[in-house]
Amino acid sequence: MQLYNKILLSLLLGVVAGFVANFFEIGWFISVLVAIQPIGTGWIRLITMIVVPLVVASLLVGTVSLGDLRKLGRIGSKTIVYYMCTTAIAVVLGLLISNVLKPGSGVDQATRDSLAADFAGQAEASMTMAAEKPSTVEILLNMIPTNPVQAAAEMDLLALIVFTIIFGAALTLIETPKKEAVVAFFDGVNQTCMVMIDWIMKLAPYAVFALIAAIVAEFGFELLQSLLMYSLVVVLGLLLHATLTYGTILRVLAGLNPITFFKRIRNPQLIAFSTSSSNATLPITMETAEEEVGVSNEVASFVLPLGATINMDGTALYQAVAVMFIAQIYGIDLTIADQLVVVLTATLASVGAAGVPSAGIITLIIVLNSIGLGEFVQGGIALILGVDRILDMIRTSVNVTGDLTASAVIARSEGEALVPRPVDHPVAMSPG
Repeated sequence: MQLYNKILLSLLLGVVAGFVANFFEIGWFISVLVAIQPIGTGWIRLITMIVVPLVVASLLVGTVSLGDLRKLGRIGSKTIVYYMCTTAIAVVLGLLISNVLKPGSGVDQATRDSLAADFAGQAEASMTMAAEKPSTVEILLNMIPTNPVQAAAEMDLLALIVFTIIFGAALTLIETPKKEAVVAFFDGVNQTCMVMIDWIMKLAPYAVFALIAAIVAEFGFELLQSLLMYSLVVVLGLLLHATLTYGTILRVLAGLNPITFFKRIRNPQLIAFSTSSSNATLPITMETAEEEVGVSNEVASFVLPLGATINMDGTALYQAVAVMFIAQIYGIDLTIADQLVVVLTATLASVGAAGVPSAGIITLIIVLNSIGLGEFVQGGIALILGVDRILDMIRTSVNVTGDLTASAVIARSEGEALVPRPVDHPVAMSPG
């Protein structure tokens, strides 16, 4: 059985096990499923420990391979512009769907107050974290690390990427024998990381079962039923963005068959869904881009780590729907000007969102404050926290799909053929 099928089967079994335990209120079964969650957490830590050496080694080798620093600047500028544009599209799509379907109009006041009370403590904690979030100027300054080792230790990928690119650019200018020695070392590190990824992925089915079963057993579907319309609107928006936006981009800008492309990137999509973390999925994403999509290491090593840091299309769309839901549930009409502010703020806030579970809640608070809904922040956040983890899993899959789509687009814009590696992959990528 292929790895994808094993992971998918584990995910479905986890959902069923968690649902049975929660629906029938089988206390001992719930306890067992919650108790095995550390298996999944341990697996996430295993895959996460590869992120820093993989990003540094792969990006450094890729930067040196480019040779021409002007090409590096060209790829970088195209990547950032692309990510900003798709994020803005995601926000606009979320607002359009929310204006049409009005997810907040179906929740009565009693349910609203009950949900807000149940999650008031978590909402207050999120507000505290948001208050500590750095300003835009601080985010830009923090991109320049005072200590690269500290940036690596704290998983500050944006700062680490900046340092590695500068280091790689400088490396291209030193004497060839010394340069080749450094590149050979980091190329060895990169290949070693790929071997470790293959080892760790063999444990993925067990980890996925542990993660999903614990989540469903603990939270169940009661909250999802209470916020059904809101959840459906978010999911609908995410599906439309993944299929229509990315599908069109793939066919028009990358010349690829979207269906074939989505089939080839199933593994990172499932891992992203299970872990709710773009950072934890990054090693699998990079391997998939090179082996299944045919993106060169030079492009993948730059576009994908940057995407895991600043490309949050799914999160941005969710924020747009959440803002509209909270405004509607409190009877507040947002003007066109307010919604334009949401587009701008959500797009910019996504740059500072960490690629970790529930990071979108923190940036959502910033967006709410930007349109004068500060007094409704705590109650509004408390309303949606119950279903946030489930929706976070879906939007993270969309984020990772966006990263891989970007890598294909940028690679094609650089003249790459996008031919997957033939070894162990007999099915070729269908052209557009």
